[in-house]
Amino acid sequence: MPVRPLPRCQPPLPPWARQGRLLLAGALLLPGGCHALDVPPPLVPPPAATAEGPLHWPVQPPAPLAAQDPRIWVALASRLGPPSDQDPAGPVPLRLSSAGKEPLTLVTADNRAVSAPELLLHWRWQALAEPLLWRRRVLGPFASFESAEEMANQWRQLGVAAVIAHPGEWEVWAPASAPSPPGQKAALVERRETRRAVLELRRPKGVLALTGPLRLKAPAGLLWRGGVYGGPFRLQPDAYGSWTLVEEVPLERYLEGVLPHEIGAGSPPAALEAQAVLARTWALRNSHRFRVDGYHLCSDTQCQVYADPRLAGAAVRQAIQRSRGQVLSWQGQPIHAVYHASNGGVAAGYDEVWNGAPLPYLRPFVDGPASLSRGLSLPLAPEPLKRLLRESAPAYGADHPLFRWQRLLSADDLARATASGPTPIGAVQRLTVLERGPSGRVLALQISGSKGSRVLRRDAIRRRLRQLPSTLFVVTPAGSGLWRLVGGGFGHGAGLSQAGAIDLARHGWSAPRILSRYYPDTQLRSTADLASGGNPSEAP
Repeated sequence: MPVRPLPRCQPPLPPWARQGRLLLAGALLLPGGCHALDVPPPLVPPPAATAEGPLHWPVQPPAPLAAQDPRIWVALASRLGPPSDQDPAGPVPLRLSSAGKEPLTLVTADNRAVSAPELLLHWRWQALAEPLLWRRRVLGPFASFESAEEMANQWRQLGVAAVIAHPGEWEVWAPASAPSPPGQKAALVERRETRRAVLELRRPKGVLALTGPLRLKAPAGLLWRGGVYGGPFRLQPDAYGSWTLVEEVPLERYLEGVLPHEIGAGSPPAALEAQAVLARTWALRNSHRFRVDGYHLCSDTQCQVYADPRLAGAAVRQAIQRSRGQVLSWQGQPIHAVYHASNGGVAAGYDEVWNGAPLPYLRPFVDGPASLSRGLSLPLAPEPLKRLLRESAPAYGADHPLFRWQRLLSADDLARATASGPTPIGAVQRLTVLERGPSGRVLALQISGSKGSRVLRRDAIRRRLRQLPSTLFVVTPAGSGLWRLVGGGFGHGAGLSQAGAIDLARHGWSAPRILSRYYPDTQLRSTADLASGGNPSEAP
């Protein structure tokens, strides 16, 4: 697809964003195509192609986000396709149903249209004219996109065309000849493809082959997995040979599908408004997350949970309207607006959670009134940390059900957590905290066995030990092959604590005041302000 010349504007697009790649995924564009906003802040760019050929199935990047009324391409379902040949059930057809009387209209890549109240699309394998061989270097898996992005940027600093992928877990891919980043060893992965999954529509007058991308219009809405979505939609192949059902949803409607599932529709108005600002900011800042697969965001916990927007009641819609177009910014860019359910009484810094440099607006602090802060100083020493975890009040959000928790881990639990490592560690004998961050969160957890040991770091701790609500915990032996973990909070702990925000809102705090507490030195601005370089919005 040709790329039209961009008009001059400030700041100008870097050269790598003007070379036939539909611009940087996640960039906001002023009317006429002028670059308005880099999302996320400028990073080392991944080249679009390499001299060694493609690393994966070719995918067209998602459309860039417009400055006015941006539309998020969100995956309602990913990795769609036929099961393996060994599955006796065979491929299950893809059923698409209209939510009302008006029919669906499916438009093929060559602009043929088919309309019906329900479309039953069948999967089949299509043989390739010539086999394809993917050869790539792979780093991972990583516990989060953030950690994968940090490694991808280190690789790009070496001039390597690294891309972030999510074939099941987060990985970073690069050409087969690429050198590994310092201190890392990238695996060489080869895959020979002789076929690919395609769809077909079986009609009395014949079979219509559907190779994608396909456009789907649903005037009455699409009924999908119990919810109704407005669309329009796309059915498109991804980087792995499977398919994705994508909704092109206006940003403000997208928020209606996020807020009820992230903070709860019954939260106080100020907390709902703060969440609306954060969900909007997060979506813009992270719209490059699934670029390799041709869309912006997913709809599960790897992004923000997005489901049926009809579940947004009047309070949610009012919060979105009151904050319409507002984002949190730092140095003229949307912040990385991470949030979580409960911080257990102490917020985490960015670098306590993910690999990478600290972010100045994500700092550790005691999240309670002055009486609590006076009794606890950061970094938390072992005894104050134990005392904090024995208490429930007076921290903000102390009524959250996981504000305090206990878990009993067995040697078998720990063995399963290390089973996929490069070398077995044998029978588990010890569980040791090697390092903590200023907020008291565990940064390095060592699992020692009869044949060796494994160290889990930061976000990998909860990714491997999924029964742990957070990394804010202390460990004590609880018998032979047993360890008791006493902890606090639910989630990574950085940024806004939803339980804390709800508590503060009940005490009369406004949304801007709540946001300034959890993201100090940030500014509440509109996307129009950021596009024009105007002054920040005044907080009431």
